[in-house]
Amino acid sequence: MKRRLYPAVLERGPRGAFGAWFPDFPGCVAGGKSQEAAIERAEHALAQAVDGWVEQGHALPEPTPIERIVPPKGSDVAAFFMVGVDPPDPSERVNVYLPKSLITRIDKRAAELGMSRSSFFGFASSLALEWPGGYPRGAPIAPRSKVHKTGALRAEKRPGKKPVR
Repeated sequence: MKRRLYPAVLERGPRGAFGAWFPDFPGCVAGGKSQEAAIERAEHALAQAVDGWVEQGHALPEPTPIERIVPPKGSDVAAFFMVGVDPPDPSERVNVYLPKSLITRIDKRAAELGMSRSSFFGFASSLALEWPGGYPRGAPIAPRSKVHKTGALRAEKRPGKKPVR
């Protein structure tokens, strides 16, 4: 989904405080001692409200045009303002094949960080995609196959064999 702009109403409250609410999200309110604080908190409240709607499977409402907003009787409207919000990107299930030992290490590290395996993959992928200059050349990737020494090198000559050149 692309960014949406939702209108908010900034009201003056008692003792110089300010409150903000969103006509399209009932119950989504915020307050502060200054206009700036109320607006900042309103932005955060809207982001949380949008996350909640999407997580519950609800379609986001169309933004109400400012000229159609009807403030409650007795409210002291200071201003209308718009808040842009980028709805969360939906998740998609993918299958990946990784060595079991790597999955074990990933699960252990994810648990240490208080994350799920999926969250860890998303976090690690984001870091890799944002890595400056692309792939970190100084960190070689170890091969998945293990090589073991099977014997000593023989230096003596075998009778009847020609040396390989």
